[in-house]
Amino acid sequence: MPTLDPTQLETLVVIAEEGTFDAAARRLHITPSAVSQRIRALERAAGQVLVRRTTPCTPTEAGEPLIRQGRQLRLLLAEAAATLKTGDTDDTVVDLSVVVNADTLATWFRPVLDEVATWDRTALRITVEDQGYSADALRRGEVLAAVTSEPKPVQGCTVEPLGRLRYTPGATPALVERYRKGRGIDWSAMPMIVYNEKDHLQDEVLAAHRATRPPVVHRVPSSHDFHEAIRRGLGWGMLLDAQAEADLASRTTIPLPGAKPIDIQLFWQRWRLDSIALDDLSEAVRRAARSGLRPTRPL
Repeated sequence: MPTLDPTQLETLVVIAEEGTFDAAARRLHITPSAVSQRIRALERAAGQVLVRRTTPCTPTEAGEPLIRQGRQLRLLLAEAAATLKTGDTDDTVVDLSVVVNADTLATWFRPVLDEVATWDRTALRITVEDQGYSADALRRGEVLAAVTSEPKPVQGCTVEPLGRLRYTPGATPALVERYRKGRGIDWSAMPMIVYNEKDHLQDEVLAAHRATRPPVVHRVPSSHDFHEAIRRGLGWGMLLDAQAEADLASRTTIPLPGAKPIDIQLFWQRWRLDSIALDDLSEAVRRAARSGLRPTRPL
């Protein structure tokens, strides 16, 4: 494996973040020609094309591991500079990039924000992605850590269980009565709400009742507004315990007849990296999970 130039690696990372060579040049305060020269030199050293020259630019399969290495090097250098606290490093910021699902960010993860708010010169960069897909961001080198439903560690990462999110299929009493069928409901007719095209929790409930998606499927891509749409009778959906407890108690919304709750086991995956900042973030996530999630079921 050839020795890779740190400056060239950082340029590759910035291109992936900015999307174009010109935007990367502006951020790095160099010319687009200099950016191209750095990437060509890195590609010669690697012996492979690392960046697709598309709009936006994207890393090739060979480029993704180098982006991971570049981000790891960036984190370690920022931590080292912050430790030295010299006059030249007063502006050093440690970037902690993580990916979480929307319901996590809206509920149990918030104490993590409280903790990071007390850390000097630390920027938390959150990407929102469905828990079933968030591990992909780790594979691509886009983030340092992820809250995911994937129990198998991504190469180069560690994994640990956090706990369970519970969802209850629910709707307003009026909507349930409108689509009541005998002792149950007409699953294939009652309007349904999904978060986005990656949200298949409702489909698991339908499959359990041997039903297909109804003709009307609403899309509400916001955790808070998804809950509000159910409360307003737009359709039925999966109510997150932390958000729906008061509504279920007051019967503003009710569980759907014959439907069982679904538990989603969450895991914390992070790079296997000797980083104080990443260690501190991981500990903050563990504390928040212990307080806000249902315990992990024993194997």
